[in-house]
Amino acid sequence: MFPELTRDDVFRLETRRLWLRWPRMADANAILRQAGDKAVAEMTASIPHPYPPEAVEPFIFAMRKGNALGEHLALAITPRAKPNELIGMIGAHRQATGTPFIGYWLGTQHWGKGYATEAVQGLIDTLFSLVDIPAIEADTRVINPASRRVLEKSGFRPEGSFLKSLPARGGLFPCEQFRLDRSTWAALKRWGATGWTHAPGQAEDPSDAPEPELPTRGQQMQGEPCPA
Repeated sequence: MFPELTRDDVFRLETRRLWLRWPRMADANAILRQAGDKAVAEMTASIPHPYPPEAVEPFIFAMRKGNALGEHLALAITPRAKPNELIGMIGAHRQATGTPFIGYWLGTQHWGKGYATEAVQGLIDTLFSLVDIPAIEADTRVINPASRRVLEKSGFRPEGSFLKSLPARGGLFPCEQFRLDRSTWAALKRWGATGWTHAPGQAEDPSDAPEPELPTRGQQMQGEPCPA
């Protein structure tokens, strides 16, 4: 599903304030510290809390391997001014339906700055531009309204609620499903001045906190600390 362009570890996306790049083994401590935070982990399906240190490097290896094989596109979120400093992760994963599924998380110290919205919009622009897909899907726990706001600001529409298995949380939990069709995305891009992205100097939404997930719904990749 994911094109050759994304299968080399020099690939990166640049937004106004962020670089989205392949994760590296040097990111291990940042992932352990931030993804293992209870406030982040509890909104996800497979990030354990506490996060075992020995799980981090297998996770990074699995993400890099999947990127190289075109199975998914998992990227570290970093500030453009400090591209070696991971502040979260975002990913797109294939589903049997052919519609990719996205998810993300941010370290708590980076909440409320609009980074999640900026990263989501950068990724969905890339997916619709590079891949012939009809839509993109995402979901969030019903107790995570900040993440719902991120998806809604990025053009996703709610598709209803369902019970989802969250292995690291120990059972089924209510989640909300969201979908962004290509036609809606194209319209939003044409209407960019109406609020599709934060304009320079615009106040950030304080509700911009992380949604979980990195793997496809219902899957847990080897060594993987994610979805929600």
